[in-house]
Amino acid sequence: MRRVEHVMGFPVSLRVEDEDVPERAGDAVFAWLCEVDERFSPFKPHSEVSRHGRGELAPHELSADLVEVLDLCEHYRLATDGAFDVRLPGRALDPCAVVKGWSMQRAADLLRAAGARRFCLNAGGDVVASGGPWRVGVRHPRRADKLCATLELTDGAVATSGRYERGDHIVDGRTGRPVTNLLSLTVVASTLTEADAVATAAFAMGTEGIEWAASLDGCEVFAVDAGERVLRTAGLALC
Repeated sequence: MRRVEHVMGFPVSLRVEDEDVPERAGDAVFAWLCEVDERFSPFKPHSEVSRHGRGELAPHELSADLVEVLDLCEHYRLATDGAFDVRLPGRALDPCAVVKGWSMQRAADLLRAAGARRFCLNAGGDVVASGGPWRVGVRHPRRADKLCATLELTDGAVATSGRYERGDHIVDGRTGRPVTNLLSLTVVASTLTEADAVATAAFAMGTEGIEWAASLDGCEVFAVDAGERVLRTAGLALC
């Protein structure tokens, strides 16, 4: 199975190597991601996230999924002493940094439930894979046509946060200022829920976030600072 669709503002590609996985498993993946976009996008005024952010939905009225997402956001806010914060002053509630990885991991779970054992789901460069080895490229933060590393992934996930696509959009919640002393930060973890959230949370901390992310059980880190110095953990599997 090979499919590519544009969902949540970025291309999502699905590759399944198992021959007996029905096409409807791919349909379920993309239907779920479209549902997530409708329910959790902060850019859609009638989404659950937008309505809650405006105070139209009380905590007891929220879906179990949104409660789970907000609990994850709060976990990382506390873990980073407020550097990662989805409720920045003067801004709308924006849990996208958690929603993306969380929803893609759920999609991977749907594939496994349908019998897929060897697959790769790539969401705008963030990847969850099973039954590898798979080779995952990490984009060079200054040159779009180059890679700065190639990782080997068997069963797990890779996520990168950086400044090269959307500029200085990641803000340190402790200072209210964009983070500029990092160019990109990549995390490898067992799930894309964790990899994506940790990558963004660590980036929000600036260079101190590299050590923080590396200290988490099961996380490996590849980072490039503003001086283009590469810092990585010893356990990172490079090709």
